[in-house]
Amino acid sequence: MAVISAVPDIVLDHVAVAVERQADAWPRYARDLPSSWIGGGSTAGFTSSQVEYANGMKVEVLEPFAVDQNDFLRRFLDRNGQGPHHLTYKVKDLAGALEIVEAAGYRPVGVDLSSPWWKEAFLHPKDAPGIVVQLAQAAEGGDWGNEDDPSWFPAPRVGEAAALLHVAHAVADIDDARRLFEGLLAGKVADEGDADGVRVVDLVWDGGGCVRLLAGAPLDEWLGGRAGRVHHLAFTTVDPGGVPSATGRSDTVHEIEPDDNLGVRLLLSATPEPFRHHPLGYGSVHG
Repeated sequence: MAVISAVPDIVLDHVAVAVERQADAWPRYARDLPSSWIGGGSTAGFTSSQVEYANGMKVEVLEPFAVDQNDFLRRFLDRNGQGPHHLTYKVKDLAGALEIVEAAGYRPVGVDLSSPWWKEAFLHPKDAPGIVVQLAQAAEGGDWGNEDDPSWFPAPRVGEAAALLHVAHAVADIDDARRLFEGLLAGKVADEGDADGVRVVDLVWDGGGCVRLLAGAPLDEWLGGRAGRVHHLAFTTVDPGGVPSATGRSDTVHEIEPDDNLGVRLLLSATPEPFRHHPLGYGSVHG
């Protein structure tokens, strides 16, 4: 991997999923996988809300809104269907971070530094293999937090909060992916190795965020010629077998297939250990 400068003071904040109706997603991400409400709001193109899990990682759910003013999310859903949309990294100085991004040869798009409360820019999936990466700078008062739970927020299935252990991202070229996530975005290698023909690299950031990069022949057909594709979100939760639509893939790991979760595959276990024993959490690749 070529040496490039890393963006300083950067953390993985959340993964965002795109759906047609938020109301369809929250029974899963709030009730079945107990979490804490953070907040929500609307702007031209989308309305969104976020929850936080026990280890600090967050899930954001995006729904089209005011698409006559901005149709980016509508176009995404029409092209790809419901499913993973982007990863958001928080930085302390976005303008400085963009200088580093451009010096490394990446092309930020959608740059907006106009607000004193929220500044953002994006790396296109062609640069960030197969996934949109958002870089954001939030001033105090410019991000959600400390809002009361809305009246519709589902009560948790069990009292103990779930934890979002990692976002598993399958890629065609793991060196290219490491150049971005490890080199530019300053992920620290927590573990790496090979199992069943799949190369795995776990990259972590302060605050609980982890991206698991996956590459290898068993994933090639599933990638379908794409540079990258989110394979699953891995959670720990109490009684994973009791989560609706979960089916056992091993003695310790349960899976919820994308068709049963608005386009996002979930892997569930009571402890993190099973995910350390196989890069996919179970013994085979699923479509």
